[in-house]
Amino acid sequence: MREYETVFIVQPEISDAGCEAILERVDELLASHGARRLFYDDIGKRKLAYEIRKFQKGHYWCVNYLDEGRVVPELERMLRLDESILRYLTVQVTDEVEDAEARIKEGEEKERIRRERAAERAAREAEEERARREAEAAARAEAEAARAAEAAATARDASPEEESEASTGDDGGQEEQA
Repeated sequence: MREYETVFIVQPEISDAGCEAILERVDELLASHGARRLFYDDIGKRKLAYEIRKFQKGHYWCVNYLDEGRVVPELERMLRLDESILRYLTVQVTDEVEDAEARIKEGEEKERIRRERAAERAAREAEEERARREAEAAARAEAEAARAAEAAATARDASPEEESEASTGDDGGQEEQA
């Protein structure tokens, strides 16, 4: 068996669910041809070296798998026909894998680490989103308090004038009575 690595670039606007659907289709294709997937690597969203179909960024994915070479043309065909895939490249990593089971275990360990990092990243992003919302709420409350203080100051400034007018009117009435 040989080890292959296929890197493909997905349009940046495709959601995480869309990427998962693509990965599931890749898994199904590999399984149907008897290939053994080792691991996926989510390289992330990166700036492209040059514009492809009006996109300047792309979401990079890498899949490593073991096969005799029969699945490569079918995988590339699937990637070529998928409109959300911008580019792909397959390379042969090794001519002959000596210990396939050991390589599979290494792949499972890398996949486990990738999932842990993804969970950590999701938790970190959720925390950042919560902090951003709290900061926005505090800013809104501060702005509202400033508006209320300004309204109160405006009301105080207006009330002495009204009081002086009212007192002038009261004194005028008292003078008439005297």
